[in-house]
Amino acid sequence: MTIFTDDVVAAVTGHMNGDHTDDNLLIARAFGYPDATQSRMVGVSGDGGEWAVTDAAGEHQLSVAWPGGAISERPEIRRQVVELYKVACDKLGISPRDEHAPAAENAGHEHGGAAAGAQAHGGHGHGGHGHGDAHPHAGGRHGAPAEEHEGPQPFSSVIRESSWSDHSDSEGATFMEDIMRGIGTKQDYIDLVAQHFFMYEALEAAATQLSADPAFADFHPAALVRMPALEADLLHLVGADWRERISPVPATAAYAARIREIADEGWAAGIVAHHYTRYLGDLSGGQMIARRVAKQHELSSEGIEFYDFTDLGSIADFKTGYRAALDALGERLDDAERARMLDEVRAAYAFNTAVFVDLGAAKAAAA
Repeated sequence: MTIFTDDVVAAVTGHMNGDHTDDNLLIARAFGYPDATQSRMVGVSGDGGEWAVTDAAGEHQLSVAWPGGAISERPEIRRQVVELYKVACDKLGISPRDEHAPAAENAGHEHGGAAAGAQAHGGHGHGGHGHGDAHPHAGGRHGAPAEEHEGPQPFSSVIRESSWSDHSDSEGATFMEDIMRGIGTKQDYIDLVAQHFFMYEALEAAATQLSADPAFADFHPAALVRMPALEADLLHLVGADWRERISPVPATAAYAARIREIADEGWAAGIVAHHYTRYLGDLSGGQMIARRVAKQHELSSEGIEFYDFTDLGSIADFKTGYRAALDALGERLDDAERARMLDEVRAAYAFNTAVFVDLGAAKAAAA
């Protein structure tokens, strides 16, 4: 049996638990627990996936073999998860989502997280990347059925599915892999926090346009603001002169410049594209990064305040509201503007990946 490395398992489970929560529940109901109320993916191997399932009788461990047989390479995981989803739909008598139909499989997932997420992602989720988007067809004839979705696919789902491969790209950056596997140094983490400062300096300046517009204000409540936490983290990690001791890598500078360009244009949907990519990764896979870094480098709240969203209240409720706001935005945009926004989401993931690559190169050069 192939045993995947911890970072791969963390990336896959983080993505499934952040972006595919309803699919986890559907799989549990289809494979032995028809009355399941909760389901989280907790493991991945070459033979199949594992879930922690909760129903009225308590918590259970569920192992499900991959439909196509044993696998040995990471890229095969996604394909097998998709096939497992289809099998579960068939068992429950549910029509699979359009993006998982054979003809659409490459157009959706292959084209193109976090959290983590493996940035999981440090955000992106960081990786991360995880976004917590729910699928419209979860549920079924067993357990509590969800209403079948008819009509256009919710825009939040379109965004999530179109950026799948971009999550994988960022999760594969060696710099972030080291942090996720617990082999990165404390300086690696400090360097990541420094890049976050320059990213969020631009992003939160741009996000004031969202807060000021009633049509976009739900995306950016005051409790989401990260700059004070980043400044506190850098003070703790670097010292009082932290502003003079940090600088952006080229990819971060380009990333911030792109955000400022969009803000200067006043393109609110473009600001949301970057806002979504960063914040939902921080709320998903970023939480995994905080736990691992805190344990490895013996940090308490000081040094990881960036990932503390206590003032936001329920993270799950916020992400649900965020998805609803994305869906409402999608209904207001015409086809051309929707496509333009999706391209910007993909560009945001590319910027994040480039930042990790630059951080890795800088680390190698300093060695």
